Amino acid sequence: MSLVSLRHLHAFSVVAATGGIRRSSDALFRASSAVARSVTALEGSLGVLLFERKGRGMLLTAAGQLARLRADRIEAELRDVRDDAVRMRDRGRESAGGKGGGNVGGIEALLNERRLQAAALLAEVHHMPTVAHTMGTSQSAVSQAIARLEDMLGQPLFLRTAHGMVPTDAGRRWIERFERVLAELRHIPEDIAALAGVVEGVVTVGALPLARSQLLPGAIAAVLQKHPRLRIRSLESPYEELTAGLLSGRVDFIVGALRYGAGDAFDDRVLIEDRVALVARSGHPLAGKRHVTDIDLSGYPWVLSRAGTPLRESLEAFFRGRGVAPPLPAVETGDLALLRGLLVESDMLTVLSAHQLHHEIATGQLAVLPYDMAGLERRIGLITRRGAYLSPGANALLGEIDAVGARWR
Repeated sequence: MSLVSLRHLHAFSVVAATGGIRRSSDALFRASSAVARSVTALEGSLGVLLFERKGRGMLLTAAGQLARLRADRIEAELRDVRDDAVRMRDRGRESAGGKGGGNVGGIEALLNERRLQAAALLAEVHHMPTVAHTMGTSQSAVSQAIARLEDMLGQPLFLRTAHGMVPTDAGRRWIERFERVLAELRHIPEDIAALAGVVEGVVTVGALPLARSQLLPGAIAAVLQKHPRLRIRSLESPYEELTAGLLSGRVDFIVGALRYGAGDAFDDRVLIEDRVALVARSGHPLAGKRHVTDIDLSGYPWVLSRAGTPLRESLEAFFRGRGVAPPLPAVETGDLALLRGLLVESDMLTVLSAHQLHHEIATGQLAVLPYDMAGLERRIGLITRRGAYLSPGANALLGEIDAVGARWR
């Protein structure tokens, strides 16, 4: 689906603010007929009327109110980019004794979704021909799009390096906002479809390990049964990459083990408290014991999460607190399939949430050993970007995640 036109959306927003085509034409420095065409084109692309045309002016419909909410958020992001560019220009002139510093234009040059897409893609792949191929355009068109943005902002967005086109510090900040703008544009048709009871679009979930075995599959199955036109995309990247995607709007929310000190940019909400367990194959020599002690653990190989992960750090602190040296794993992995296979095929031990190995435990392949691990509770929950306005599809999936979490509790 093609994106909503930023130029048409801006014209719509000004008409909504002024209450009429004629009044908005002065603010936009465009002919009334051109403004009217922009509004009509936007309504045509969305397949819905955004205004009721009345003698006393143009009143927003329910669909128009939803579109305006997104439009206001988009323009706030773009104004923040321009304001940041102005501050950089002023600092540059101060350091140069009042001279130099690129000029900064109005936000009109930013009101082009193709330019913002080009910048976002180039920041991701660092290769202009790849961006051109992905967008179905020429390399010169991509180059011109980036140049136009740089001219308007008075700062380079990218540096040419041995590793390709890499964003500058300013470029990285601004492109993060460009991506949020693109996300808001994608959500406008989804918001409007939901008015008619149709939940559609793509929901991108950052899936951390604790959510992948039971919580997320159950919620996804339930939401797709109710809303078959919805599509779910799951990302299993490291936590830092997922939070970067959350900040840019490429990820709608993250579900999994919560971390302390996530930062002011995020909100988190606890769904359940999860306790880890000592797990081995059902025929393991320790599986028949009534109580496993620290001494019993010596001599067995371990498979654990990689060093530096929250679970690994908590586990090492747990053993040190008991006056026992932390286990040195024979295998470190974040791959749950590999871990399962190693446990089933050997006498290896692991410490993990029993929820992550629910199916193997339920079918008798693996067993939770009777070893007290009190104090290793973890919070499983949701992480969202503070101030984000989620799509109807994302909210529907969150509702199902809440329902699964409630059943677990």
